[in-house]
Amino acid sequence: MNIFLLFLLTSAAVLLLIMRVRNVRLLSIRLQGGSREESTIEHLTEYIKQSLHELSHTQLADAGLHEEEYKRRLNQRADMRRALKDCISGNVSDKAFVKNLIADLLIHSYGLSEENINEAIPFESAQNLSIQDQFEIVFYIYKQQFGTEALSNLIDTYDLAELRSREGDNAQDSYVITDEDIRYIFSCEYREISFIDKVNIVVQRIYQQYKGFSVVDEIRDQRIDGVSGGVSGLMDADFSSINNDKSNNNFHLTREYRDDESSRATESIWIFYKGKSIHLSFLSFGTERELKRVCQNIYKYNHPGQLSESKGYKVNDMKDGSRVVVVRPPFSESWAFFVRKFDLQSTTLTKLIVGENAEPVIELIKFLMKGSRITAITGAQGSGKTTLLMAMIEHIYPYHTLRVQEMAFELHLRKLYSRRNILTFRETDHITGQEGLDLQKKTDGTVNILGEVASDEVAAWMIQMSQVASLFTVFTHHAKTFSDLIFSLRNSLLKAGIFRQESVAEEQVASVINFDIHLKKDADGKRYIERITECTPFGAESRSNGSFKYRNIVEYKHGKYHVNSSLSEHNRDEMLSHMSMEDAILFRRWLSEHRGDVYVS
Repeated sequence: MNIFLLFLLTSAAVLLLIMRVRNVRLLSIRLQGGSREESTIEHLTEYIKQSLHELSHTQLADAGLHEEEYKRRLNQRADMRRALKDCISGNVSDKAFVKNLIADLLIHSYGLSEENINEAIPFESAQNLSIQDQFEIVFYIYKQQFGTEALSNLIDTYDLAELRSREGDNAQDSYVITDEDIRYIFSCEYREISFIDKVNIVVQRIYQQYKGFSVVDEIRDQRIDGVSGGVSGLMDADFSSINNDKSNNNFHLTREYRDDESSRATESIWIFYKGKSIHLSFLSFGTERELKRVCQNIYKYNHPGQLSESKGYKVNDMKDGSRVVVVRPPFSESWAFFVRKFDLQSTTLTKLIVGENAEPVIELIKFLMKGSRITAITGAQGSGKTTLLMAMIEHIYPYHTLRVQEMAFELHLRKLYSRRNILTFRETDHITGQEGLDLQKKTDGTVNILGEVASDEVAAWMIQMSQVASLFTVFTHHAKTFSDLIFSLRNSLLKAGIFRQESVAEEQVASVINFDIHLKKDADGKRYIERITECTPFGAESRSNGSFKYRNIVEYKHGKYHVNSSLSEHNRDEMLSHMSMEDAILFRRWLSEHRGDVYVS
């Protein structure tokens, strides 16, 4: 009986080996048959998929290796499997590992050479290059020189971030990079490139279609403010509906829906660059299926849970610290993603706050942190609130312990200040922001940092915590004016049931908030501090608005910062009491030099 079982097992193993060898041979015959049409990007991509599948599933025990070689091969396969899994998480090193593996397979296994590489991309025939081909060739040339600054240099060199008018009856000024732009840039920049350069360009095309994020894969890695997709244009179903209306003579839609002027959702690639939202109209995902694939993969770092019809959005971070938001139908009208990047190298006040007379403003913000002032950072989306908050943390005394609450990890304060006592919490599907904030009370935190006060519960908790449980709090909010900030926080206290009388809730908020730093982004994408507002105790000399008073200490007018008035006596005394002796001397000097100037419009 045992001999019979052994025979069956041996026969099964031999049969499996024969089938595997047969499949590999068939694959080799199919992929290396010699036809000129067989070295297309699609064909090479299929070859790479099959080859990597074989490599990652090969039974090493059947290879008859010595123990040391067996362990080495086993470790290599484990590294490959990990890299194939993690390269979609924004991990640049894993991405480089996979691309090197693809290049090695193409050259040494497939036989990619000078003779057949032009079948993948027609490098030797410029007139046959697609717009995507031309862009990726120029982009590669720039990356060789500028690295992650390649896209920035390309945009700045050719003034691609300038507002421009489109032709046509329905023309409107917009930020857009067109096919014509890319053709012109290609004609200026193209030069003969080596075989290895061509291989690298082909490898990137294969990688982005196989494992990467399609046409935005390399763009995402650049030092820009962000990239998004699926946020404009019509879905295929919309075009079908339009065509049906035309065929039935029922086409009475307005002109923005005409086929010759309409854009498809697959052509929706936008970048956020220096405060400007720029449409890369020359790029396309090709199909809605490809856009969907990108959305389903781009948020997967650290297993945040499944994006589903019942849970139609996900907020997460990526390996490199980028914030990613993904939405899908039926929650949204189409599949879409938003990647927001934060430039850690620029997170200093001197780099962020520039312009005439900026130095006193920078010094004031430093003193607000050293003086333990409860400070709001307000402004619209994209105005730079998060980046400014990251820079301000530097000027909180290092001996203070910081506890941070965010919706998704994006401040990355431990990366910036690795020697400081900092711990960050975030919301999950099972732990609410309120629960995280409650837990902070038990973690010996001195200063509370709130990435964004976006819910009534968090706003109410922030007010309560600022009154009794922490030294001070710094937070961001989307309020447009100082009054809006007070009213919004007041309403949150009322909704949370902490107060019933509007006037009492308003007084509580006004007594907590010391300063508001309001950021603004103008039409050209320039970011600046529009004002720094002090909330003074009721009855002090200032403007009145309901039950609270405020005044703008700093204002930005006609390209220059103006210190309008000195701080209130109450805040001056409180700040001095929290400062070191050296900082107190510097602060008194600042106060004597900046008692407010008279601005003449």
